[in-house]
Amino acid sequence: MGKMERDKGKRGELEVAALMREYGFEARRGQQHRGGSDSPDIIHDIPGVHVEVKFREQFSLYPAIEKAGQEVLDEFPVVFHRRKGKPWVVVMYANDFLGIMGELEVAR
Repeated sequence: MGKMERDKGKRGELEVAALMREYGFEARRGQQHRGGSDSPDIIHDIPGVHVEVKFREQFSLYPAIEKAGQEVLDEFPVVFHRRKGKPWVVVMYANDFLGIMGELEVAR
C-alpha cells in the first residue's frame, strides 16, 4: 500500500471517529501499526462492535465484512464505507442489525 493510499485511509478513519463523536460516542482512530491483526480502525465505547473503515472508490462488500469479522470473535463487525463526494454508509450482517433492533424494542 502506497503513502497516498495510507493517507486516504487515515483521513477516512479520522472522519469516522469525528462522525461518531458528533453522535455522542467516544471515538478515536486506532493504531494499526502498533496493534495486532485484531486492532480496530476505530477505538470507541460501543460495546460488542468492531469498526473497520474503507475510504475508497472500489469496494468489495463481502471481503470487507468478512475480513472485519475474522479479526474478532466476541464482537460483531461493522464496516464504514465512503466514496469521494458521497456520505458514509455502514455495512453489517442482517442478524446483527436485527439483534440490535430487538434490543432497542425491548428497552422501550
